[in-house]
Amino acid sequence: MNSRLRCQSFFRQIARIVLVALTISYLLSITPVVAQENTTAPIILDGRILFEVNKSGEYTAENRANEANAVLRQQVTKPKPAVEVKIERREGLPVIFINDNHLLSVTSADSLNVERKAEQWQRQLQRAIKKAQYQRSNKYIRNAIFLSLGSILLAIACIYGLNRVCRRWLKPFLPAEMTDLPRDSRRRLILQVGVKILTNVLKITPWLLCTIYITDLFPQTRELSHNITDTIIGSLTGELIPLGDKSYSIVGILIFLGLFTGLIFLARTAKELLRSRLLHLTGLNRGTQETVAQIANYALIFLGTIVLLQLAGLDLSSLTIFASVIGVGIGLGLQGIAKEFISGLVLIFERPIQVGDFVNIEGLMGTVERISVRSTEIRTLDAISVIVPNSRFLESEVINWTHQNPVSRLTLPVGVAYGINLHMVREALIQAAQEHPNVLPQPEPQVLFRGFGDNSLDFDLLVWIANPPQQFKIKSDLYFRIEEVLRDRSLEIPFPQRDLHIRSGSVPLEISPQLSESLTQLSASLTKWLELQSNNNSWHKNNSKIDSKESS
Repeated sequence: MNSRLRCQSFFRQIARIVLVALTISYLLSITPVVAQENTTAPIILDGRILFEVNKSGEYTAENRANEANAVLRQQVTKPKPAVEVKIERREGLPVIFINDNHLLSVTSADSLNVERKAEQWQRQLQRAIKKAQYQRSNKYIRNAIFLSLGSILLAIACIYGLNRVCRRWLKPFLPAEMTDLPRDSRRRLILQVGVKILTNVLKITPWLLCTIYITDLFPQTRELSHNITDTIIGSLTGELIPLGDKSYSIVGILIFLGLFTGLIFLARTAKELLRSRLLHLTGLNRGTQETVAQIANYALIFLGTIVLLQLAGLDLSSLTIFASVIGVGIGLGLQGIAKEFISGLVLIFERPIQVGDFVNIEGLMGTVERISVRSTEIRTLDAISVIVPNSRFLESEVINWTHQNPVSRLTLPVGVAYGINLHMVREALIQAAQEHPNVLPQPEPQVLFRGFGDNSLDFDLLVWIANPPQQFKIKSDLYFRIEEVLRDRSLEIPFPQRDLHIRSGSVPLEISPQLSESLTQLSASLTKWLELQSNNNSWHKNNSKIDSKESS
């Protein structure tokens, strides 16, 4: 089953690459068509194209079409009952006239059989002029207004019906807030966003169709719509952006950006395919696979960008000025970015850290998930992704627990009470270490007697592990087991305590004669005050006794 899923994923990636390649090829094929100069120009009446004329001698197609279109608009808008279209021969060429006004001459540039082409254009002009005159009549305008109102009502009804359908059938896919969705349901989120976009498109479509229909009913609005469309198309396809010796249109720039986006997508897909299908079979470690895949990705993007610039007709020598500006920018304002870029290249090629390494940089401990040319992503033990600039790995001390060899040693301090058999303590600690499944049997666990502490005998339990990211959990499990083993063997773990010893006798202090005399005077004064207070109390007691006898 797993092999089948891997095959399906492999073929999907291949199909994705082929699809992107075909899209890029198609865009490259239509680029010259978009960029080429138009050699024909249309004859237009009320926004509808009748036919197209070619360049003739010194007259360009645009000049011929503009003159003919101006005559047509002038003749159609005149209040005349009928417009006559006729053909006359002038200098061996058929010339089309409208009410004795020269419209255009049919030349060999328009057709090999100029007579037949002139007759064909004459019939087209007659039908178009007749239709244009009818659409300017009061009867047609009245009917067009009713049709416009009907189309508006129909659009409102369609929107009402679509709202009912959306509420009944599509509402289960649309939650009240997108934030209520669980983060892991990516497919459901994509489906809901797609349904919401589809719903909005369905609601806008009736109004769009109604606007297009009403605009097409009236000749004035139809011509205005055609002029706006021509202006937009001319702005998009006109070569307005100079770059080097050539100028490029907005459509050409958009096509180039689309090709560049497809190139990045193609390079990313090729990188994933290379890493998961080819490098996986070589037996290289994860960090080496990531490094090779990143180099292939950047190389493909670099070469593809050069190819796209060449296909776009851009002279790469013209980029020297741009490169010099970039150099000045790097020297002045982009020092930090250049510093991180160079640091990223050093990390990728020198590989002091690799993807999958467990590192500790300035108190930040976690697993390296991704190394790019500007920054490195570290996933901490709290499952938080931290983006670290690459220069910090070269400028500060980095502890790499898994560099070349993931085996590392843990030290667990343990203290026991005085008077306990030290050999029993050693056996208990060794037993607790050997029973843990993540402690390596080789090298063997060791117990070191560190010394006599204030209130305990201090030991260090040394164990070796092969999974540094789990070191804190392993330490916790070992301490739990050590406490159980010591309790089972009646080995006491002491409480922290402090002993205070007070010695009796005189305090050997030396004081000055002045201080001694002052203290003697103070003592004498205090003695007199106490005697005075005692005499006063005796006098008050005697007076109270005499008063009580007299009253009795």
